[in-house]
Amino acid sequence: MNLVTARLYLVARSSIGRRSLAELVPELAAAGVDIVQLREKEMEAGDILRAGAPVRDACGEAGVPFIVNDRPDVALALEADGVHLGQNDLPVEIGRRIVGEAIVGVSTHSESEIDSASDSSQRIDYVAVGPVQSTPTKPGRPGTGLDLVRYAARVVPVPWFVTGNMNPATLPDAMEAGARRAVVVRGIAEAPDPVSAAAEIRAILDEVSL
Repeated sequence: MNLVTARLYLVARSSIGRRSLAELVPELAAAGVDIVQLREKEMEAGDILRAGAPVRDACGEAGVPFIVNDRPDVALALEADGVHLGQNDLPVEIGRRIVGEAIVGVSTHSESEIDSASDSSQRIDYVAVGPVQSTPTKPGRPGTGLDLVRYAARVVPVPWFVTGNMNPATLPDAMEAGARRAVVVRGIAEAPDPVSAAAEIRAILDEVSL
């Protein structure tokens, strides 16, 4: 799919509540989730491979790109659609060498990191900007605030997603600052009804055109 048209990016573990992520993918895709990233920080590579295979297959059937967090080697082994790299993961050029023409996205937390990611030589396909608010998924990292979102809206040449405690209460302010796409973790994965939560967030995103 074209990343330019993507709006809602789910980052989740291999299970959400009592259901597997793979089982939920068709419903989440129908609710408006455009991209799914598997984020298993505490698993070894072999465990991620086993957990990721059914998610990859479900994403393929749903027509949703499947991204692996942190690990280009695992993304390659899973034949994933791409990899997401943090600032302390492998450098982008190494990740690109491993996954080839697959999607490469990167997290950014400052104007300088956004500038680096925006350099065409980096060959980055999308950028995540934030976390706007501090969040348990990024322990110890302070919120960047909305000024960084405003900066990204002015300068980032590739599709970019706001991140950091994005939910129906916080997303409108981020959109007013210029965001048009969002990464959501807890707002979907920890919701009583993840599918309904995804649909609600997607409806908010769709209120403003890309």
